[in-house]
Amino acid sequence: EEVDKLTGPVIGRPKSATFRTVDVVGLDTLVHVANGIHENCPEDEAHDLFKLPVFIKIMMKNKWLGSKTKQGFYKKSVNAEGKKEILSLDLETMEYRSKKRAKFATLELTKNIDKPIDRFKVLVGGKDKAGEFYRKNFAAMFAYVQNRIPEISDELYRIDDAMKAGFGWENGPFEIWDAVGVEKGIELMKAEGKEPASWVSDMVSKGETSFYSVKDGATYYYDVTKKEQVKKPGQDSFIILDNIRKTKEVFKNSGVVIEDLGNGILNCEFQSKMNTIGADVLAGLNKAIDLAEKDFQGLVVGNQDANFSVGANIGMIFMMAVEQEYDELNMAIKYFQDTMMRMRYSSIPTIAAPHGMTLGGGCELSLHADKVVAAAETYIGLVEFGVGVIPGGGGSKEMALRAQDLFHQGDVQLNVLQEHFLTIGMAKVATSAYEAYDFNLLQKGKDVVVVNKDRQIAEAKKHALLLAESGYTQPVKRKDVLVLGKQALGMFLVGTDSMNASKYISEHDQKIANKLAYVMAGGDLSEPAKVSEQYLLDLEREAFLSLTTERKTLERIQHMLKTGKPLRN
Repeated sequence: EEVDKLTGPVIGRPKSATFRTVDVVGLDTLVHVANGIHENCPEDEAHDLFKLPVFIKIMMKNKWLGSKTKQGFYKKSVNAEGKKEILSLDLETMEYRSKKRAKFATLELTKNIDKPIDRFKVLVGGKDKAGEFYRKNFAAMFAYVQNRIPEISDELYRIDDAMKAGFGWENGPFEIWDAVGVEKGIELMKAEGKEPASWVSDMVSKGETSFYSVKDGATYYYDVTKKEQVKKPGQDSFIILDNIRKTKEVFKNSGVVIEDLGNGILNCEFQSKMNTIGADVLAGLNKAIDLAEKDFQGLVVGNQDANFSVGANIGMIFMMAVEQEYDELNMAIKYFQDTMMRMRYSSIPTIAAPHGMTLGGGCELSLHADKVVAAAETYIGLVEFGVGVIPGGGGSKEMALRAQDLFHQGDVQLNVLQEHFLTIGMAKVATSAYEAYDFNLLQKGKDVVVVNKDRQIAEAKKHALLLAESGYTQPVKRKDVLVLGKQALGMFLVGTDSMNASKYISEHDQKIANKLAYVMAGGDLSEPAKVSEQYLLDLEREAFLSLTTERKTLERIQHMLKTGKPLRN
């Protein structure tokens, strides 16, 4: 448990870390690979590391190969109370026991550091067992990787790229060494009795303090043969925000950084924790639109973190609701809605560039952009039901609007509306940008998908320019949204009642679903009618506010804040 805690997301590695990864891949695969290297690389300095320990041989004999045999280093079990639990293998007794919670003071120091690359300096300075682990681990890694040049590559960036692409590391070995400090890395190696390679010593003696540097928005790397910093090839089609943030910054607050991408296009990059959308982010978005309308041609909203945005800041909503500051909460929701509507109805083209988790408010922002340039690996959805509310930033309105845009003469309109209702009501999350087309969260013919995430910001900029240069005109606010009134509301209420009666949803789920039904039906109008977007936004805000007065909604929000998991109550 301790090793998996130290070698997972905290250092930018996959969640499965070390031993859980072996369980997923299969212990037999590990054994074949290790034996192959041990037999075929007798001259390698790490040759002895590939000699298998006794406990691996016992596990192989017992056929404890991991997930494929239902047990490996971890094993799923049902305890005496009938609850599922995960047991860990004790490597000394070779018996399964309850998982122990691993806790380290060093890791506590990194809790407020969002990016793994910024944590390494703190981790190697730790005074506890974790700090010692990292010092030994990184010293061994630096000592090994320095000798792979020129053995497997003449350019150090290729090794970093291979580790990131092949093993899912967020940062490669030389990037980690840079983060720790080249001199500090050498110090760690010497403490473990290892010496720096001659090319590393030469580099340091020449006054070079890092393997990578940034000049004019481009990444340079230390070329071992030329003994100087050389521009990394293949960057010309990319825009790397880390490289331009300092030199191209136009505006900054605690929530966003606005950068000039060139050619009259701005980028608004979220900087909050998990890129949540709070008051500072909304203020930054409005500022970005103001600046773009005044002096630029278009706006991209994008970042290059692991996730685009996990939604609105529910901690802030929870505090206001608990203290019953409903006027302030109403103003906060109105501010969110107005900002989303500005994304749609500004005088310049707005492009959203979602990737990774794009949930709740992040999804609503994408729904209101003029165009979405999504990464193929985008997990997008309106998940507000999980915290006991409905989408309140224009998401409920937008799904009703998108449903009516698909109404065709002679069609059964209720079926189309029902599909869009269920997308929100079941908190559906598209597992890729292509699946998002099926949920109508992305629209065919308008939104595009980019497979290479590194190209996403550059591609978004290209589409913003294209819209601007083809004569973009400010859209007119819509007042022609067809809502079905009591006809749709009746269908939804009967549906939620039968789902509750069959115990498929709880009473509180039914209450939330009925509020959403009221919004998407346009209220209890006696007949279908055409309404404005603002009419639907007002209904949406009223429903959202009323749900924040419910005890069970507050319990759901609190549970999500504490555990990161939804509560069904």
